[in-house]
Amino acid sequence: MKTVILDGYAENPGDLSWDWLGEYGEFTVYDRTPAQLIDERCRGYDTIITNKTPLTRETLEKIEGLKYVGLISTGYNVVDWEYCKSKGIPVCNIPSYSTMAVAQNVFAHILAYTNQVAAHSDSVHSGGWAASPDFSYQVAPVYELLGKTIGIIGFGKIGSTVAGIAKAFGMKVLAQSNHPKEIEGVEFTDRDTLIENSDFITIHTPLTPDTENMVNAGFLSKMKKSAMLINTSRGPVIDEYELADALKNGVIAAAGLDVMRKEPPEKDNPLCSLPNCSITPHIAWAGYETRQRLMDICKQNIKAYSKGKPINLVY
Repeated sequence: MKTVILDGYAENPGDLSWDWLGEYGEFTVYDRTPAQLIDERCRGYDTIITNKTPLTRETLEKIEGLKYVGLISTGYNVVDWEYCKSKGIPVCNIPSYSTMAVAQNVFAHILAYTNQVAAHSDSVHSGGWAASPDFSYQVAPVYELLGKTIGIIGFGKIGSTVAGIAKAFGMKVLAQSNHPKEIEGVEFTDRDTLIENSDFITIHTPLTPDTENMVNAGFLSKMKKSAMLINTSRGPVIDEYELADALKNGVIAAAGLDVMRKEPPEKDNPLCSLPNCSITPHIAWAGYETRQRLMDICKQNIKAYSKGKPINLVY
């Protein structure tokens, strides 16, 4: 095998190792690959590993002797897998490696809002507590999660994990799914009922023509004015300009995002300047333990392929 990793930095910024690939032959790792260098860097390799660098049909047709495409991600929309399937080229992804990490990020956003940790810490560091006549004070309202309702749109592994954490906080759980189940403490309902009755709404759907711009002005207008929206799925499920308008005009109280339509976002993206919109730079998946798990599954994929029995095929 002769392997090239087109964009290894996000998975391994220096705290992991790609050396295990040496067991299978020569390999080259690039931190990032700009569009104009994709074809050149793929040339001469029979095994290509990518995260977000696109492998279009046009590119794939130029790679002589390509035998395997590996993803260091769960999503595989960056690869023309249908072309690969037609040529008998395995395309293997990394499923279910970040479930707990993404669910944790959901509650990081929720708790950042309900407990206002940053606002209070900033106040203390600027001398607010030292100057206060009282042992306790608030610069922003603080709320309990007990008794609040969380609405989960999309109830796969991540959505169900979020539900378990929510129940531990004593929250009521509403869920909307194409495949409702009988789960204690979870009420499956239609989307409008969920939107209208939830204090927090968290999105866990794949990006499809049906879910793109699902969260728009109409969706937001049905939410409680006190509600918070959280998105850790895919950026384009939200119309960002309509969300920005809703946050500016008090249609909803807050939002927490780990993904955006364009990553990195444009500097003038209206959400980036709103104090009631917390944004993390697509890091829900990026904890050390999570990336190590991803690396381990990538190893398993390569090992299985080398033995002629590829696993985690996307088709």
